[in-house]
Amino acid sequence: MKNPYLFSYLPFIAVLLFSLTFGVYSVGETLILFKEIGLYQGMREFLTDLQLRLFLLTMYALVFFMLFAALKLIAVTIHETALLFFLKEEAEASYSSSKSGVIIYFIGALASVFGIQSWKVLALIFFITSFVYFIYVVYKLSPFMPLTHTIGLIFFQIIIWSVLVAGLVYIIFRLYNGVLASIPLANPVK
Repeated sequence: MKNPYLFSYLPFIAVLLFSLTFGVYSVGETLILFKEIGLYQGMREFLTDLQLRLFLLTMYALVFFMLFAALKLIAVTIHETALLFFLKEEAEASYSSSKSGVIIYFIGALASVFGIQSWKVLALIFFITSFVYFIYVVYKLSPFMPLTHTIGLIFFQIIIWSVLVAGLVYIIFRLYNGVLASIPLANPVK
């Protein structure tokens, strides 16, 4: 009998690797920004280049770790809610058969190391990894559900994620417009 917890450490390692790769990219971009605005030399009076890079890497890696951990928690909650509605089988084999898909995220996190020079490549690797994982999980669960329940599972997750992303985009635009509206504009001289 296989141990169902064989891959239980892989989500943590995948989140950690994604956090580090996004963090390393962010450090490079932040240092370029600091040099452009003249802040880099002032910071070098207090910290060496290595200390500054380690400080920024720790800060960015922690922020990205929290972001990816929150995304994982939301994704698991949405997925298990969808399973509650559409997976009528009570066999443990149906749920545990899709658990080995975490290796997809681990491979995606390893691949993100090669895209560390571009945020577009990093984001593309993350989204492709998420899409492949979603397809894999649906494929593994489909033998335990009728076709209508499989379609329901897919659409439930797509709709919930679409609503969450649309709500987030709406909030960001509202905040951006609120900040722009609060900036006083100089009156033109007549």
